Amino acid sequence: MEERLPNYGGQAVIEGVMMRGRKTCAVAVRAPDQSIQVEMQPLGSLYQSRLIQTPFIRGLFILWDALVLGMRALTYSANMQSEEDEQLDGFAITLSLIFSLVIGVGLFFLLPTGAAYLLERWLNWAPFWSNAVEGLFRLLLLIGYIWAIGFIPEIRRVYGYHGAEHKTINTFEAGVPLEVDRIQGFPREHTRCGTAFLLTVVVFSILLFSAIGPLPLIPRLLSRILLLPLLASLAYEYIRFSSSLLRYSWAKPLVAPNLWLQRLTTREPDADMIEVAVAAFEAMRAEERTLEEAVI
Repeated sequence: MEERLPNYGGQAVIEGVMMRGRKTCAVAVRAPDQSIQVEMQPLGSLYQSRLIQTPFIRGLFILWDALVLGMRALTYSANMQSEEDEQLDGFAITLSLIFSLVIGVGLFFLLPTGAAYLLERWLNWAPFWSNAVEGLFRLLLLIGYIWAIGFIPEIRRVYGYHGAEHKTINTFEAGVPLEVDRIQGFPREHTRCGTAFLLTVVVFSILLFSAIGPLPLIPRLLSRILLLPLLASLAYEYIRFSSSLLRYSWAKPLVAPNLWLQRLTTREPDADMIEVAVAAFEAMRAEERTLEEAVI
């Protein structure tokens, strides 16, 4: 029987990469002196609990924990690039996270809902067309935002590290040694990427919100917020399901739109970026083996 590989994941941070395993994660960052600094972060008991095996519940816990881990990794990477008197603390990062979530929900969910509602009243549209336009508006906002911030030099470098993260995981999953020259030959897209999750949420929102039917403006706005956890859960399960079918050629169109969108959120990494991604991945794998041997 073929051994099933772990579903390793990660995230690009400022001048670095975070790689997450089953019991721990590692953050590798290129410091200003060009050395690679690595920090280990153990994962909580959540990843060994039954919740991780429970469909339609596990997604919410994993996504929230991934968000928290990502913010910790981002804080570490930002502090590595800053002077001692400019270090970020946990409270500032927490406020930034809450503010970002509020802005994200308002921009990508409530704004399209309000705009579609006004068009529905003005043009006397049926609810189906109103929800379709709402979803299209949401999709265009998402793509436009990702495309626009890609012109910021610092974000372009983060996108490069994002590509390095994907290439490294793709290389490992193909059973190829993690050497820079060989990693460069692998694609910079990956089916389990968070970008794929965002696109899936947008598509599912059209279907779910259409099933609700017509609502006045305030209940409609509240429904978008209250149904976000359900949308996130459905999107997570779909990504897991579609990724498990990639060995079949007929299933490839299921993930094609997700992979296309990743062309915007990734860039071809240089050798230095790949070295950082490999450092994070190998540090995570080494710590995982140490923890497994300790249990035995």
